[in-house]
Amino acid sequence: MSKYFKTGKGEYGEGDVFIGVTVPNMRQVAKQFRHLSLLETEKLLKSKIHEERSMALEILSLNFKNGDDNTRAHIFKLYIRNKKHINNWDLIDGSAPSIVGPYLKDKDKILLLNFAKSKRLWDRRVAMLATFSYIREKDFDIALRIAKILLKDEEDLMHKAVGWMLREIGNRDLPTEESFLKKHYKKMPRTMLRYAIEKFPEPKRLAYLKGNI
Repeated sequence: MSKYFKTGKGEYGEGDVFIGVTVPNMRQVAKQFRHLSLLETEKLLKSKIHEERSMALEILSLNFKNGDDNTRAHIFKLYIRNKKHINNWDLIDGSAPSIVGPYLKDKDKILLLNFAKSKRLWDRRVAMLATFSYIREKDFDIALRIAKILLKDEEDLMHKAVGWMLREIGNRDLPTEESFLKKHYKKMPRTMLRYAIEKFPEPKRLAYLKGNI
């Protein structure tokens, strides 16, 4: 797991500590302790152990989904003030679409736009993945705005995230995805483009890769 999550010197997960607990087992324990207080959950989120942070985020996601407006506000604020502990792609992918996106649904999205421009990789990942909650509801505007900001991102993890979200848009509205791609695909990082067109018919996929659209 340490190799998979790139914990070596100079890698994006440098210094992270894993104990080898599987995701299904973590989720089982999170459900058992879903009524853990926010104070105790925040302590868990500050753990040096990756799986404990993951479990904290699972508990927060469960409580956010079932919480009232006040509870959701507290969870969102806790999430943002502890974002330095949310520092790997799996932690973000499992929480940003279920906490950050839903909380900001009917609010100003300036936070997401600022995160998309952040020098911190994980802020940018939060910005892109938070839009998944809107994509699921066929609201693509903010996702496309953030994707455009991130077109020149230098990190492979962001190329994958942007391509993934573009693909999810295409799964729901292919003309919208293709409208974006036709404007930008020639300057996209190759990985981003490959992820975005992964489910296209082979002739069309090859045409994009060869620049013949």
